[in-house]
Amino acid sequence: MAKHKNEAGRISGHVELTRRKRGSQFYAKYRLADGRQVMKLLGPSWSGRGRPTVGYFTRKAAEQALQAILTDARRGQLPGSLTTGATFTDAAAEWLRYVEHDRKRRASTIEDYRNVVRNNLLPEFDEAPLEEITTEWIDGYRARLVAEGRLSDRTINKLLVLLHGIFRRAQRVYGLVANPVAAVDRQPVHRSGDFEVLTPGEVAALARAAESEQDAALFVTAAFTGLRLGELRVLRWTDVDFSKRLVHVRRAYTHGELGPPKSGRVRSVPLIDDVARVLDGLSRREHFTGSDQLVFPNPVGNPLDDSKLRRRFYRALERAGLKRIRFHDLRHSFGTLAVQVFPLSDVKAYMGHADIQTTMVYVHHVPAGDAAERLSGAVAGSGDFVAEGRPDSAAA
Repeated sequence: MAKHKNEAGRISGHVELTRRKRGSQFYAKYRLADGRQVMKLLGPSWSGRGRPTVGYFTRKAAEQALQAILTDARRGQLPGSLTTGATFTDAAAEWLRYVEHDRKRRASTIEDYRNVVRNNLLPEFDEAPLEEITTEWIDGYRARLVAEGRLSDRTINKLLVLLHGIFRRAQRVYGLVANPVAAVDRQPVHRSGDFEVLTPGEVAALARAAESEQDAALFVTAAFTGLRLGELRVLRWTDVDFSKRLVHVRRAYTHGELGPPKSGRVRSVPLIDDVARVLDGLSRREHFTGSDQLVFPNPVGNPLDDSKLRRRFYRALERAGLKRIRFHDLRHSFGTLAVQVFPLSDVKAYMGHADIQTTMVYVHHVPAGDAAERLSGAVAGSGDFVAEGRPDSAAA
């Protein structure tokens, strides 16, 4: 029985052959630097002649496998070979601190992260030592969420992404050897490409049914500029350039916090005649027309309450006899119009998308209006596709 030791004599191990009814098995038995003893199954013993079948071990192969384990342990690269002394709760708190203060995520994003940790992750992993949270445990958690059916595949993937970030930070801060989330499969997610939009005529009907001139102007601006609600709530008159026919998107207001747009970048959007007309009307009101004042303020000049605005939006839809859609679908309405007029790269910039694939959904939703005509032209002249001298299939 060969033994292997490091110079300090703390990490050592040997190979054991255990005979069982179903055949002999090789085990690696070793002691880690912190004194823990581990016995790991290597695989069945090979007793035949010639090269062993894959998965079987000779004594020499078992010794080589043990040596590889001990080498990883001495380098600190063996999963579970080092104890961090940290729990999942510790790691989650450190990650939240890191993304808030170091990575400077938006306040609304941090609040979403905290809710996910508190409501989904802590109930599962809580005070478990980081080394005890294995890939098998996390994959079992994923499978259980899928079976319960409470969360969508997309939401489950978001949980896994967040978990991966927590453990990656733990590797850097606590010296955790491996990230157990790395080998967990994500759920397959396919965008349907289907969403609700309003036509320009329906946007006009919505505006006529609005409870105020300001609401009407806001609905029209949302549908024909693609601004998000948080961006509309803090749009200022200095952001509206009537001479250059542009709307500059410089900030957003979500969860009571003022910050940059979702993309983190300032962008500019074309100011079409219909939007310019309704905004020009608002600019002639008695109050709140200063360059640094809000275009769509509440009665005291502050950002509108988004919940109250949504309720007024739904009432206007009902009065106009329109289908019930989300306020965010006004942004989709702009996207479906824009892809019919502008290059895809321009639409991406106007909407503040980080990924062109996000913009592509509008191409799939609204193919070119002359697509059928152009395709017919490509096929025209190829021949007569009606069968001659054969009975109609229905008659047959």
